[in-house]
Amino acid sequence: MALDDVAYAKTQQQLKKNNRVSQFLAGMPEDVQESFTQEQLRHLQIALRTPTWKKHPIDLRSSIAFFSYHYYYAFVAGRDMRELSRQEIRIKRWSYLLFISVFLIFCTLLGLLVLYLIKSALGIDLFANFSLGIWTWFQINVLGK
Repeated sequence: MALDDVAYAKTQQQLKKNNRVSQFLAGMPEDVQESFTQEQLRHLQIALRTPTWKKHPIDLRSSIAFFSYHYYYAFVAGRDMRELSRQEIRIKRWSYLLFISVFLIFCTLLGLLVLYLIKSALGIDLFANFSLGIWTWFQINVLGK
């Protein structure tokens, strides 16, 4: 039993030597620090380890001197790895739906414009003595005629 106590104390000291765990424990009274079990310290070590999302594809950080003050700025960007809340999921779905709708409307209008220009270039008139003026504008501003 005494050997288990020695091994337990040794492992507990190793866990407390972990830099993040020791910083966390430093803000507590001594009796509270000693009250943590080995399992609790292990879980603290896991919870306090460096997050994997800290590396960003775009990471611009610097500081700017303004008179006697220094101001810093940070611009980081990358893929959002967090889990979304229900409201964020709903917003994401509506945003996706809006984006797809706008994209499809834009593509449809662009396709109709191209078809209209082809029709006009071939000299096909659907209605006699009626023009939207798009072909005339296209000839003057784009083709330079």
